[in-house]
Amino acid sequence: MRLAMDAITNDFGEVLLWSFWFFIWIAALMVWFRCLFDLFGDHTLSGWAKAGWAVLLIFVPWLGALIYLIARGRSMTERQMAKAAELQAAQADYIKQVASTPTSSADQIASAKALLDSGAIDQNEYETLKAKALA
Repeated sequence: MRLAMDAITNDFGEVLLWSFWFFIWIAALMVWFRCLFDLFGDHTLSGWAKAGWAVLLIFVPWLGALIYLIARGRSMTERQMAKAAELQAAQADYIKQVASTPTSSADQIASAKALLDSGAIDQNEYETLKAKALA
């Protein structure tokens, strides 16, 4: 009696071939989504141009992605590099802000006095903050 098997699992070669096409499919999906995200993230294109590219990418997805990469691949890289530089500059500014030298003792005491005058802290808390500033 012969056992029934799936077409995918007949032999090792078919498993390898199926895996190869599966990864090709995943890679193609990643390229397609990257093109789509780049299209709608580009602020230099007009609405009509975006609509045209979107129609091409939706109705002829793989050919549209290939044409998009050929036509706009270099500008995709430039936009990605500009975005990375912008994020890096924002991170550097944040690090400078957080790691900056603390304010002077006089500024800390004045800030604590303002909190005491507004009623946000009591006299004991003010004395504690003052002692920390002078330490």
